[in-house]
Amino acid sequence: MELPQMPELMGLSLLVGLLALVATAAVARGWLRTEEDKASPPVRQKANESKKSGSKKQKQNQRVRKEKPQQHIFTHRLLAAALKSHSGNISCMDFSSNGKYLATCADDRTVRIWSTKDFLQREHRSMRANVELDHATLVRFSPDCRAFIVWLANGDTLRVFKMTKREDGSFTFTATPEDFPKKHKAPIVNIGIADTGKFIMTASSDTTILIWNLKGQVLSTINTNQMNNTHAVISPCSRFVGSCGFTPDVKVWEVCFGKKGEFQEVLRAFELKGHSASVHSFAFSNDSRRMASVSKDGTWKLWDTDVEYKKQQDPYLLRTGRFEEACTMPCRLALSPDTHVLALASGTSIHLFNTRRGEKEECFESVHGECIADLTFDITGRFLASCGDRAVRLFHNTPGHRAVVEEMQGLLKRATSESTRQRLQQQLAQAQEALKSLGALKK
Repeated sequence: MELPQMPELMGLSLLVGLLALVATAAVARGWLRTEEDKASPPVRQKANESKKSGSKKQKQNQRVRKEKPQQHIFTHRLLAAALKSHSGNISCMDFSSNGKYLATCADDRTVRIWSTKDFLQREHRSMRANVELDHATLVRFSPDCRAFIVWLANGDTLRVFKMTKREDGSFTFTATPEDFPKKHKAPIVNIGIADTGKFIMTASSDTTILIWNLKGQVLSTINTNQMNNTHAVISPCSRFVGSCGFTPDVKVWEVCFGKKGEFQEVLRAFELKGHSASVHSFAFSNDSRRMASVSKDGTWKLWDTDVEYKKQQDPYLLRTGRFEEACTMPCRLALSPDTHVLALASGTSIHLFNTRRGEKEECFESVHGECIADLTFDITGRFLASCGDRAVRLFHNTPGHRAVVEEMQGLLKRATSESTRQRLQQQLAQAQEALKSLGALKK
């Protein structure tokens, strides 16, 4: 028997060795692949979880962005309109003396000017004035309706804006180069411009009232001696400045000017005495011959202020009514231009009283999402406006129409001439028609 040759044996062994290496490598690769497959699900799971958590965070962030304060919803049969262009809470309102505009200021750093002719329309247009690097807490129109002043929340001073009318009827608003100098040491409770345009009033919560000229110079400083001021206002006739506070009275001063328009002095005029606790608020009638006040003693009062105060004659008390809410919380007061209706706001509710009979006629509850910040009648007395959140709500003044009906019916009984009777009957018919259109005519 012959043995195989050496070269053939070496080639055969090399071939077997190569096959063994290939088999070992294949087995090893398969084992590694199975180990990776075992390890990979948790990795993929973590990746999926991270993606899911990321998407959840994105959705949460989107929700946070979307979850803005919702507009307070209020409906009532006497609600005439709701003005809703502000993105912040409205703190003050003012109707222009010509009755064409309403100015509102809010903490969104804007002042908006609304057209009153749009109040009963579906859409309410407004023009925006930006308050740079600050926001306004109070706003007042100038008597000529060509400017307005604001009190700056952070600047603690007055800023004047001039209004320039364009050809299309809109306005441009330009702030004057310099604000008024800082003079008050306590928070401001109110500001005002005299209808004569001769002076500006600012009142702070200590006992200080400042009288300014239009150039920003202080003409006089009044110390009210009332422990603190809660409200102050200029009378529509521009002769008086009144204030109320911790004491149970309303103090009124006369701001005196010479025949040539030069400032002279501020003199004590008269006081409203009769409340037994601090006075929350007060208001003058359109002709300054009547005043109304509301006190912590739970009463409101109507006064005849058409007196000879220089001869020490005191105002006459005409009517007293109960308002229990005033005992527990601050109140705001608005008196209709003809003095027939008194509006009192406490918290988020508004109450309307007939001043001829002293009776409550209407009550609007939960009018705003925040406490009512301001309350005022328009110059015609047709509407009552309130603010407290991001909207102004306008109400039809039905108690005012009813008061006109009562007054005209009483005057008709005493009328002697036919022309007078015709005029009174026309006014009576207009008031009755207004009540009928609002569904408020009493049978």
